[in-house]
Amino acid sequence: MAVMTTAADTSEEGCGDARSVYRAACPCRDMLDLLANKWSALALGALEDGPRRFGALRTRLQGVSPKVLTQTLRRLEEHGLVDRTVYAEVPARVEYRLTPLGADACAPLAHLRSWVEQNIDRFPGG
Repeated sequence: MAVMTTAADTSEEGCGDARSVYRAACPCRDMLDLLANKWSALALGALEDGPRRFGALRTRLQGVSPKVLTQTLRRLEEHGLVDRTVYAEVPARVEYRLTPLGADACAPLAHLRSWVEQNIDRFPGG
């Protein structure tokens, strides 16, 4: 089968008009790296039902260390997928919630999680 290659496909310069994660300089890769991370995908899924505090997220995401969860939530916040709200209370209360962009990312991630759960027995070691 012949495959047609265009100049846009082989360009080494950024994304151009057609964003492509296959291009080395495409900023899409950073977002794909974030979303493909196990803890990011699970944290976004855990927030689908509404805001959660750090402890509730840690309980939901069994096996995540506090350090890794903190790093994950910071990256999700930096990329506009999660909002962090600090309430002026004693003791301090912090909640995490999905942004509209984060909510948009949840549907494809939910499909991926579901596919993995349905097919886990087909994987080596599953």
